[in-house]
Amino acid sequence: MSTATDTSTDPAVATERSISYVAAFNEAVRQAMEDDPDVFVAGEDVGAFGGVFGTFGGLQKQFGPDRVVDTPISEQAIIGLGVGASVTGLRPIVDLMFMDFMCVALDQIVNQAAKLKYMFGGKATLPLTITMTGGAGLSAAAQHSQSLEAILCHIPGLKVIYPSNPYDMKGLMRSCIREDNPTVMVKHKRLLGMTGNVPEERYEIPIGRAHVARPGRDVTVVAYGRMANEALTAADTLAAEDISVEVIDPRTLQPLDIDTIVESTRRTNRVVVVHEAVRFAGLGAEIAAQIQEAAFDHLDAPVARIGAPFSPVPFSPALEQHYVPSAATIADGVRAVLARPGA
Repeated sequence: MSTATDTSTDPAVATERSISYVAAFNEAVRQAMEDDPDVFVAGEDVGAFGGVFGTFGGLQKQFGPDRVVDTPISEQAIIGLGVGASVTGLRPIVDLMFMDFMCVALDQIVNQAAKLKYMFGGKATLPLTITMTGGAGLSAAAQHSQSLEAILCHIPGLKVIYPSNPYDMKGLMRSCIREDNPTVMVKHKRLLGMTGNVPEERYEIPIGRAHVARPGRDVTVVAYGRMANEALTAADTLAAEDISVEVIDPRTLQPLDIDTIVESTRRTNRVVVVHEAVRFAGLGAEIAAQIQEAAFDHLDAPVARIGAPFSPVPFSPALEQHYVPSAATIADGVRAVLARPGA
Protein backbone atom coordinates (compact mmCIF):
# COMPACT_ATOMS: atom_id res chain seq x y z
CA MET A 1 0.00 0.00 0.00
CA SER A 2 1.18 3.55 -0.65
CA THR A 3 2.75 5.65 2.07
CA ALA A 4 0.79 8.38 3.79
CA THR A 5 1.51 11.47 5.84
CA ASP A 6 0.10 12.36 9.25
CA THR A 7 -1.43 15.80 8.80
CA SER A 8 -3.70 15.42 11.81
CA THR A 9 -2.69 18.53 13.72
CA ASP A 10 -4.98 20.81 11.69
CA PRO A 11 -8.33 19.60 10.34
CA ALA A 12 -8.31 22.41 7.76
CA VAL A 13 -4.84 21.58 6.47
CA ALA A 14 -4.03 21.80 2.77
CA THR A 15 -7.58 21.89 1.46
CA GLU A 16 -10.81 23.84 1.25
CA ARG A 17 -12.71 20.85 -0.14
CA SER A 18 -15.67 20.07 2.11
CA ILE A 19 -17.25 16.60 2.18
CA SER A 20 -19.46 14.73 4.60
CA TYR A 21 -18.48 12.32 7.39
CA VAL A 22 -19.95 9.40 5.44
CA ALA A 23 -18.20 10.49 2.23
CA ALA A 24 -14.89 10.69 4.10
CA PHE A 25 -15.38 7.12 5.31
CA ASN A 26 -16.28 5.96 1.81
CA GLU A 27 -13.26 7.72 0.29
CA ALA A 28 -10.88 6.11 2.78
CA VAL A 29 -12.24 2.67 1.91
CA ARG A 30 -12.23 3.37 -1.82
CA GLN A 31 -8.63 4.58 -1.84
CA ALA A 32 -7.47 1.63 0.25
CA MET A 33 -9.14 -0.77 -2.17
CA GLU A 34 -7.50 0.99 -5.10
CA ASP A 35 -4.09 0.71 -3.43
CA ASP A 36 -4.28 -2.88 -2.23
CA PRO A 37 -6.11 -5.80 -3.90
CA ASP A 38 -6.16 -7.63 -0.55
CA VAL A 39 -8.63 -5.11 0.89
CA PHE A 40 -12.27 -6.15 0.57
CA VAL A 41 -15.63 -5.32 2.19
CA ALA A 42 -18.26 -7.72 3.53
CA GLY A 43 -21.52 -7.18 5.38
CA GLU A 44 -25.29 -6.96 5.16
CA ASP A 45 -26.44 -4.85 2.19
CA VAL A 46 -22.99 -3.31 1.61
CA GLY A 47 -23.06 -4.22 -2.10
CA ALA A 48 -25.74 -3.02 -4.49
CA PHE A 49 -27.53 -1.12 -1.70
CA GLY A 50 -24.32 0.51 -0.45
CA GLY A 51 -25.05 -0.08 3.21
CA VAL A 52 -28.01 0.96 5.31
CA PHE A 53 -26.55 4.47 5.72
CA GLY A 54 -24.90 4.63 2.29
CA THR A 55 -21.42 4.31 3.75
CA PHE A 56 -20.32 1.82 1.09
CA GLY A 57 -22.17 3.45 -1.79
CA GLY A 58 -20.71 2.86 -5.25
CA LEU A 59 -17.97 0.49 -4.13
CA GLN A 60 -19.47 -2.68 -5.54
CA LYS A 61 -19.99 -0.98 -8.90
CA GLN A 62 -16.30 -0.01 -8.98
CA PHE A 63 -14.73 -3.15 -7.52
CA GLY A 64 -17.29 -5.87 -8.22
CA PRO A 65 -19.19 -8.34 -6.03
CA ASP A 66 -16.06 -10.38 -5.25
CA ARG A 67 -14.56 -7.48 -3.30
CA VAL A 68 -17.75 -5.88 -1.94
CA VAL A 69 -19.64 -8.88 -0.67
CA ASP A 70 -23.25 -8.97 0.48
CA THR A 71 -23.57 -11.46 3.33
CA PRO A 72 -26.47 -13.26 5.00
CA ILE A 73 -27.98 -11.69 8.11
CA SER A 74 -25.54 -13.38 10.47
CA GLU A 75 -23.23 -11.20 12.52
CA GLN A 76 -21.28 -14.23 13.77
CA ALA A 77 -20.65 -15.29 10.18
CA ILE A 78 -19.59 -11.78 9.15
CA ILE A 79 -16.99 -11.48 11.92
CA GLY A 80 -15.90 -15.08 11.45
CA LEU A 81 -15.34 -14.43 7.76
CA GLY A 82 -13.26 -11.39 8.62
CA VAL A 83 -11.16 -13.20 11.22
CA GLY A 84 -10.41 -16.10 8.89
CA ALA A 85 -9.61 -13.87 5.93
CA SER A 86 -7.31 -11.64 7.96
CA VAL A 87 -5.32 -14.58 9.34
CA THR A 88 -4.64 -15.73 5.77
CA GLY A 89 -3.20 -12.32 4.83
CA LEU A 90 -6.17 -10.43 3.40
CA ARG A 91 -7.33 -7.06 4.79
CA PRO A 92 -11.09 -7.38 5.32
CA ILE A 93 -13.43 -4.57 6.29
CA VAL A 94 -16.52 -6.17 7.82
CA ASP A 95 -19.61 -4.15 8.71
CA LEU A 96 -22.09 -4.87 11.51
CA MET A 97 -24.50 -2.11 10.52
CA PHE A 98 -25.63 -1.12 14.06
CA MET A 99 -23.35 -1.21 17.09
CA ASP A 100 -26.06 -3.03 19.02
CA PHE A 101 -25.60 -6.04 16.74
CA MET A 102 -22.06 -6.62 17.97
CA CYS A 103 -23.64 -8.41 20.93
CA VAL A 104 -24.64 -11.25 18.62
CA ALA A 105 -20.99 -11.68 17.56
CA LEU A 106 -19.17 -11.06 20.84
CA ASP A 107 -17.67 -14.55 20.92
CA GLN A 108 -16.08 -13.99 17.52
CA ILE A 109 -14.90 -10.49 18.47
CA VAL A 110 -13.73 -11.17 22.04
CA ASN A 111 -12.51 -14.77 21.90
CA GLN A 112 -11.32 -15.00 18.29
CA ALA A 113 -10.36 -11.63 16.76
CA ALA A 114 -8.93 -10.20 19.98
CA LYS A 115 -7.17 -13.38 21.14
CA LEU A 116 -5.72 -15.10 18.06
CA LYS A 117 -2.47 -13.13 17.96
CA TYR A 118 -1.84 -14.15 21.59
CA MET A 119 -2.91 -17.74 20.97
CA PHE A 120 -0.48 -17.98 18.04
CA GLY A 121 2.42 -16.67 20.12
CA GLY A 122 2.51 -13.37 18.29
CA LYS A 123 3.25 -15.04 14.96
CA ALA A 124 -0.08 -14.17 13.37
CA THR A 125 -1.29 -10.82 12.08
CA LEU A 126 -4.97 -9.91 11.97
CA PRO A 127 -5.44 -6.84 9.74
CA LEU A 128 -9.19 -6.84 10.39
CA THR A 129 -11.32 -3.69 10.46
CA ILE A 130 -14.78 -4.01 12.01
CA THR A 131 -17.10 -1.08 11.31
CA MET A 132 -20.35 -0.29 13.10
CA THR A 133 -22.71 2.65 13.55
CA GLY A 134 -23.48 3.69 17.11
CA GLY A 135 -25.29 6.29 19.13
CA ALA A 136 -28.78 7.70 19.46
CA GLY A 137 -30.56 10.59 17.79
CA LEU A 138 -32.68 8.98 15.05
CA SER A 139 -35.46 7.57 17.23
CA ALA A 140 -34.27 4.07 16.35
CA ALA A 141 -35.21 2.84 19.84
CA ALA A 142 -33.42 0.71 22.41
CA GLN A 143 -32.01 -2.01 20.14
CA HIS A 144 -30.53 0.30 17.47
CA SER A 145 -29.27 3.32 19.44
CA GLN A 146 -26.80 2.13 22.05
CA SER A 147 -23.26 3.33 22.78
CA LEU A 148 -21.40 0.18 23.82
CA GLU A 149 -17.81 1.25 23.21
CA ALA A 150 -16.79 0.72 26.85
CA ILE A 151 -17.36 -3.03 26.38
CA LEU A 152 -14.96 -3.08 23.44
CA CYS A 153 -12.35 -0.98 25.25
CA HIS A 154 -12.26 -3.58 28.04
CA ILE A 155 -11.04 -6.31 25.65
CA PRO A 156 -7.24 -6.68 25.30
CA GLY A 157 -6.32 -7.16 21.67
CA LEU A 158 -8.78 -4.68 20.17
CA LYS A 159 -8.20 -1.09 19.11
CA VAL A 160 -11.29 1.13 19.27
CA ILE A 161 -11.62 4.28 17.14
CA TYR A 162 -14.39 6.92 17.32
CA PRO A 163 -13.97 9.96 15.01
CA SER A 164 -15.91 13.15 15.63
CA ASN A 165 -15.52 14.84 12.23
CA PRO A 166 -14.94 14.05 8.52
CA TYR A 167 -11.21 14.83 8.55
CA ASP A 168 -10.53 12.46 11.42
CA MET A 169 -12.81 9.85 9.89
CA LYS A 170 -10.81 9.56 6.69
CA GLY A 171 -7.38 9.60 8.31
CA LEU A 172 -8.30 7.18 11.09
CA MET A 173 -10.16 4.79 8.81
CA ARG A 174 -7.12 4.55 6.56
CA SER A 175 -4.96 3.83 9.61
CA CYS A 176 -7.39 1.10 10.69
CA ILE A 177 -7.23 -0.61 7.31
CA ARG A 178 -3.42 -0.52 7.31
CA GLU A 179 -3.16 -1.72 10.93
CA ASP A 180 -2.01 -5.33 11.44
CA ASN A 181 -4.24 -5.83 14.49
CA PRO A 182 -8.04 -5.89 14.87
CA THR A 183 -9.60 -2.44 14.95
CA VAL A 184 -13.17 -1.36 15.56
CA MET A 185 -14.26 1.80 13.75
CA VAL A 186 -17.35 3.35 15.33
CA LYS A 187 -19.31 5.83 13.22
CA HIS A 188 -21.97 7.97 14.90
CA LYS A 189 -25.21 7.97 12.95
CA ARG A 190 -25.96 11.62 13.81
CA LEU A 191 -22.61 12.69 12.33
CA LEU A 192 -22.99 10.98 8.95
CA GLY A 193 -24.15 14.18 7.25
CA MET A 194 -21.66 16.46 9.03
CA THR A 195 -19.37 18.25 6.56
CA GLY A 196 -15.80 19.43 6.95
CA ASN A 197 -12.50 20.03 5.17
CA VAL A 198 -10.94 16.77 3.97
CA PRO A 199 -7.94 16.51 1.61
CA GLU A 200 -8.48 14.35 -1.43
CA GLU A 201 -5.00 12.88 -1.13
CA ARG A 202 -4.26 9.88 1.05
CA TYR A 203 -3.26 10.59 4.67
CA GLU A 204 -3.27 8.82 8.01
CA ILE A 205 -3.94 9.90 11.57
CA PRO A 206 -1.98 7.73 14.00
CA ILE A 207 -4.05 5.45 16.19
CA GLY A 208 -3.68 6.45 19.84
CA ARG A 209 -3.15 10.19 19.44
CA ALA A 210 -5.68 12.62 20.90
CA HIS A 211 -6.47 16.02 19.41
CA VAL A 212 -6.73 19.33 21.28
CA ALA A 213 -9.84 20.47 19.45
CA ARG A 214 -9.93 23.81 21.29
CA PRO A 215 -7.33 25.28 23.64
CA GLY A 216 -8.46 26.80 26.92
CA ARG A 217 -7.29 27.78 30.40
CA ASP A 218 -10.11 27.24 32.95
CA VAL A 219 -11.35 23.68 32.51
CA THR A 220 -10.69 20.64 30.34
CA VAL A 221 -13.58 18.82 28.69
CA VAL A 222 -12.76 15.34 27.36
CA ALA A 223 -15.34 14.16 24.83
CA TYR A 224 -15.43 11.93 21.75
CA GLY A 225 -17.73 11.19 18.83
CA ARG A 226 -20.86 13.31 18.73
CA MET A 227 -20.14 14.62 22.23
CA ALA A 228 -16.90 16.27 21.05
CA ASN A 229 -18.99 18.53 18.85
CA GLU A 230 -21.47 19.21 21.63
CA ALA A 231 -18.51 20.12 23.85
CA LEU A 232 -17.24 22.60 21.26
CA THR A 233 -20.68 24.20 21.12
CA ALA A 234 -20.75 24.40 24.91
CA ALA A 235 -17.30 26.01 24.85
CA ASP A 236 -18.60 28.72 22.51
CA THR A 237 -21.49 29.40 24.90
CA LEU A 238 -19.21 29.56 27.93
CA ALA A 239 -16.73 31.85 26.19
CA ALA A 240 -19.40 34.54 26.32
CA GLU A 241 -19.29 34.13 30.12
CA ASP A 242 -15.49 34.52 30.11
CA ILE A 243 -15.01 30.79 30.80
CA SER A 244 -12.21 29.34 28.71
CA VAL A 245 -12.75 25.65 27.93
CA GLU A 246 -10.12 23.31 26.52
CA VAL A 247 -11.70 20.46 24.54
CA ILE A 248 -9.75 17.21 24.15
CA ASP A 249 -11.04 14.74 21.57
CA PRO A 250 -9.37 11.35 22.25
CA ARG A 251 -10.30 10.09 18.75
CA THR A 252 -8.90 6.68 19.74
CA LEU A 253 -10.51 5.16 22.84
CA GLN A 254 -8.26 2.10 23.02
CA PRO A 255 -5.36 2.79 23.25
CA LEU A 256 -6.18 6.02 25.06
CA ASP A 257 -3.83 9.00 24.84
CA ILE A 258 -3.96 9.72 28.55
CA ASP A 259 -0.77 11.82 28.36
CA THR A 260 -2.49 14.57 26.36
CA ILE A 261 -5.43 14.54 28.80
CA VAL A 262 -3.17 14.71 31.85
CA GLU A 263 -1.07 17.50 30.34
CA SER A 264 -4.26 19.52 29.83
CA THR A 265 -5.41 18.74 33.38
CA ARG A 266 -2.18 20.12 34.81
CA ARG A 267 -2.83 23.40 33.00
CA THR A 268 -6.53 23.87 33.71
CA ASN A 269 -6.85 22.03 37.07
CA ARG A 270 -10.46 21.01 36.42
CA VAL A 271 -11.90 18.29 34.18
CA VAL A 272 -15.29 17.23 32.85
CA VAL A 273 -15.50 13.93 30.95
CA VAL A 274 -18.45 13.48 28.60
CA HIS A 275 -19.84 10.52 26.68
CA GLU A 276 -23.18 9.56 25.21
CA ALA A 277 -23.04 6.09 26.73
CA VAL A 278 -24.69 5.32 30.06
CA ARG A 279 -22.75 7.13 32.78
CA PHE A 280 -22.46 4.15 35.14
CA ALA A 281 -19.32 2.10 34.34
CA GLY A 282 -18.77 4.16 31.20
CA LEU A 283 -15.41 5.14 29.74
CA GLY A 284 -15.59 8.39 31.70
CA ALA A 285 -14.97 6.47 34.93
CA GLU A 286 -11.73 5.01 33.55
CA ILE A 287 -10.55 8.39 32.27
CA ALA A 288 -11.38 10.04 35.62
CA ALA A 289 -9.49 7.33 37.50
CA GLN A 290 -6.39 7.69 35.35
CA ILE A 291 -6.47 11.48 35.73
CA GLN A 292 -6.55 11.29 39.53
CA GLU A 293 -3.73 8.71 39.50
CA ALA A 294 -1.48 10.90 37.34
CA ALA A 295 -2.52 14.44 38.25
CA PHE A 296 -4.27 14.36 41.62
CA ASP A 297 -2.20 17.22 43.06
CA HIS A 298 -3.18 19.43 40.12
CA LEU A 299 -6.94 19.02 40.57
CA ASP A 300 -8.85 21.89 42.17
CA ALA A 301 -12.11 19.94 42.09
CA PRO A 302 -13.19 16.33 41.59
CA VAL A 303 -13.31 15.12 37.99
CA ALA A 304 -16.91 15.44 36.80
CA ARG A 305 -18.62 12.89 34.55
CA ILE A 306 -21.53 13.45 32.20
CA GLY A 307 -23.32 10.57 30.49
CA ALA A 308 -26.72 9.12 29.77
CA PRO A 309 -28.99 7.92 32.59
CA PHE A 310 -29.07 4.22 33.48
CA SER A 311 -31.90 3.37 31.12
CA PRO A 312 -32.45 1.94 27.66
CA VAL A 313 -32.45 4.56 24.92
CA PRO A 314 -36.07 5.76 24.61
CA PHE A 315 -37.95 5.65 21.31
CA SER A 316 -39.83 8.91 21.84
CA PRO A 317 -37.97 11.79 20.11
CA ALA A 318 -38.67 14.11 23.06
CA LEU A 319 -37.44 11.59 25.61
CA GLU A 320 -34.44 10.67 23.48
CA GLN A 321 -33.43 14.33 23.22
CA HIS A 322 -33.60 14.56 27.02
CA TYR A 323 -31.68 11.28 27.42
CA VAL A 324 -28.63 12.21 25.32
CA PRO A 325 -26.22 14.77 26.83
CA SER A 326 -26.27 18.09 25.00
CA ALA A 327 -24.19 21.25 24.75
CA ALA A 328 -26.43 22.76 27.42
CA THR A 329 -25.86 19.78 29.73
CA ILE A 330 -22.11 20.07 29.24
CA ALA A 331 -22.14 23.81 29.88
CA ASP A 332 -24.01 23.25 33.14
CA GLY A 333 -21.47 20.59 34.12
CA VAL A 334 -18.59 22.97 33.48
CA ARG A 335 -20.23 25.72 35.55
CA ALA A 336 -20.76 23.26 38.40
CA VAL A 337 -17.15 22.03 38.46
CA LEU A 338 -15.86 25.61 38.39
CA ALA A 339 -18.03 26.45 41.38
CA ARG A 340 -16.99 23.38 43.37
CA PRO A 341 -13.82 23.67 45.45
CA GLY A 342 -11.58 20.65 45.94
CA ALA A 343 -11.94 20.79 49.71
